Amino acid sequence: MKEIGGYFELELQGREEFHQKALKLNSGRNCFKYILKTQKITKVYIPNYICDSIIEPLEEFNIKYDFYNIDERFEVIGEIEVKENEKFLYVNYYALKTKYINQLSDQYNTKLVIDNTQAFFNLPIENIDTIYSPRKFFGVSDGGYLYINKISDKMYEKDISDSYSQLLGRIELGASKCYEEYQQSECSLVNSPIKSMSNLTAKILNSIDYENVERIRIKNFNFLHKKLKKFNKLKIDLSDIKVPFTYPYMVDDIELRENLIKNKVYVAKYWNEVLDRESVNHYEKDFVDQIIPLPIDQRYNLEDMKRIVEVIKGCR
Repeated sequence: MKEIGGYFELELQGREEFHQKALKLNSGRNCFKYILKTQKITKVYIPNYICDSIIEPLEEFNIKYDFYNIDERFEVIGEIEVKENEKFLYVNYYALKTKYINQLSDQYNTKLVIDNTQAFFNLPIENIDTIYSPRKFFGVSDGGYLYINKISDKMYEKDISDSYSQLLGRIELGASKCYEEYQQSECSLVNSPIKSMSNLTAKILNSIDYENVERIRIKNFNFLHKKLKKFNKLKIDLSDIKVPFTYPYMVDDIELRENLIKNKVYVAKYWNEVLDRESVNHYEKDFVDQIIPLPIDQRYNLEDMKRIVEVIKGCR
């Protein structure tokens, strides 16, 4: 029976969910795991430039995988023959590769898997398995969306979100004070079993003003691009971006990342583990070492973007 009365819960405004037709699971990596469990896959081709979390389920299920290389445009080098019961995984890097993904879908059809964890607002191509990770874009600690043709008959239990302290703590204390809790929350997702998305995560994602998020991200991205494009080694086609993830600023300046962090502009580094792979090429190494993903998300305005530009100018 529905509970009536008693103490109040966290109140979140109900809106229209962005990925209404997707399967709702407890993480992006478990979306990939779900694909592997529901299809008779014998091998997966994955890019060198990707984090280890995508390898975790492949090794868990003892599925073969081969790395492939990408070029300076994040596009596949050479022709790769994908056989029956094999899959070809491609990442929509920084949400920059919409047109190219359409080409890949024509080439590989249902053998293609798209990792849209950096492209939340890019809708899936029909009949192409597609993965999303909302915590890369919003204040949730878990959750994943999956578009897939073959749905498992198995009913997965609902997850319970018990690692929101770092998100609440950031509001009260700031990001640096709660970073260790954030890392612990991320580690808790490793080797976690497939479950349905928790009620709390689902309710938060159902309370977001997605149109406003899109508007702010695009505005901030365009501002940084206007100010920094002549220094950016990446060639960015604005017409190929629906809603950006970050502003990927690629420069050969080993001190800039640390200087940004010292000035409380927290920037990540994707992904150090790539450098340990034997088949990695110089483009992929440069992506790891030189791309600085500048924050452009819905928490910030143009004054914040101006501050980022000033820090960068001060480091030249």
